Amino acid sequence: MHDDLISRAKAWLAEDPDQETRDELAKLIDAGDVTELSARFSGTLQFGTAGLRGELGAGPMRMNRSVVIRAAAGLAAYLRNKGQTGGVVVIGYDARHKSADFARDTAAVMTGAGLRAAVLPRPLPTPVLAFAIRHLGAVAGVEVTASHNPPRDNGYKVYLGDGSQIVPPADAEIAAEIDAIASLNDVPRPDAGWEILDDTVLEAYLARTDAVLSPASPRTARTVYTAMHGVGKDVLLAAFARAGFPEPVLVAEQAEPDPDFPTVAFPNPEEPGAMDLAFARARATDPDLIIANDPDADRCAVAVKDGDDWRMLRGDEVGALLAAHLVRRGARGTFAESIVSSSLLGRIAEKANLPYEETLTGFKWIARVDGLRYGYEEALGYCVDPEGVRDKDGITAALLITELASVLKEEDRTLLDLLDDLAVEHGLHATDQLSVRVQDLSLIADAMRRLREQPPTELAGLPITRADDLTQGTDRLPPTDGLRYTLDGARVIVRPSGTEPKLKCYLEVVVPVATHTGLPAARARATELLTTIKRDLSAAAGI
Repeated sequence: MHDDLISRAKAWLAEDPDQETRDELAKLIDAGDVTELSARFSGTLQFGTAGLRGELGAGPMRMNRSVVIRAAAGLAAYLRNKGQTGGVVVIGYDARHKSADFARDTAAVMTGAGLRAAVLPRPLPTPVLAFAIRHLGAVAGVEVTASHNPPRDNGYKVYLGDGSQIVPPADAEIAAEIDAIASLNDVPRPDAGWEILDDTVLEAYLARTDAVLSPASPRTARTVYTAMHGVGKDVLLAAFARAGFPEPVLVAEQAEPDPDFPTVAFPNPEEPGAMDLAFARARATDPDLIIANDPDADRCAVAVKDGDDWRMLRGDEVGALLAAHLVRRGARGTFAESIVSSSLLGRIAEKANLPYEETLTGFKWIARVDGLRYGYEEALGYCVDPEGVRDKDGITAALLITELASVLKEEDRTLLDLLDDLAVEHGLHATDQLSVRVQDLSLIADAMRRLREQPPTELAGLPITRADDLTQGTDRLPPTDGLRYTLDGARVIVRPSGTEPKLKCYLEVVVPVATHTGLPAARARATELLTTIKRDLSAAAGI
């Protein structure tokens, strides 16, 4: 076993095109570090509907140039099989370690395979890449990003020509092509022949951002903005300037791209501490709202002043606010969300006589809804211009929420006032998450098995009126690994994360509230229910 491991590592080393990972692997081989080598050679990073994502390093279980070249070659073979030879593949990348290298390798592989590769001019937000696919009539797109993962990670997202991320069976077909590559030496990689795009694609994207706003709307709300050490700043500032909003006050420490993310352990606005610098800036400058993007700027976080201090709005709260704003503006078309997002969107759509759809988790599903006008997911993802970007877009979402804040400001109201109105109109919808990060993935499988074999009959004293095992699929949803419990006045969904070693439980309670004076009591009741559901669910799942 030990000899086999060393020989596999040496074979990988012989093909590795990157001096940095070659040195790293050579050291491990010389040291005979079986534990570390076993971790890196225990399999291969699996290519799925999220593409690839993992820790940077040498070996098939890490993100590196060898793994990316194989992924690109698999995608190229898939496209050729579909008769797309000669088509354009557009490639974007963020500012993480190795992102530019991975983008260049992808361009070389596509060129070598007889496709035309076009690379965005520099690190740019993921939504610019999603826009570029449709704008350029490309057959596919690749975005090199690990989004909001820790600094040591990178990833590889694949889009097809419709401008949305891959879904089954394309992921399995591409994965099969990747597995069929015997050696990197079989993959032609010319030194040139691809196009580096100029700023015309970015200009076209920015021209579309104006279209998400009402032509005569007020543009008075003042913002504090953080790019979270990512690539959002320049594009967001350009979009805000075009729209005529006051220039956002920057969180200087997080404004420029930095792959080491020095001020945050996790560059995700939802993680504890990630927004602390933005809150400090807001306390000093007293804006109307705080806007944050994640590092590839496809997500948008919003914080507001609540009493004497600042708090993050939940993704579900922003999702409902944007929906209410679009309804008020007379938007037509389908409103859609993933099953783990708040049921409030369905109530808003129903009252406005708009079609409404629920999808599986992920924008790859939301973006495919027929006649989509607006889609959102609780994890801070919003699609407010589906014709332009068939994916979540943190830039246009920031524009739209700032427009809403401006409209309310003119009425001497705030985003929180509108949330209160929605609670009185539709019931107080309160959401929370129980998220358990594990080192050992078998713990997630154990928890799911326990819930299937011994399902709870009640949570927080509320009887479970219906339990759906989502692996069976439903009349509206394809199969997925998840469980959904419908309770009297609440809903719980449990699923393994698709991108991180986490078990995620999404909780929602709905408390009827007749008037604004009843809101404090309704909030207290909702908090109590969510806390107890969390406790009871933890016990049932054994986590």
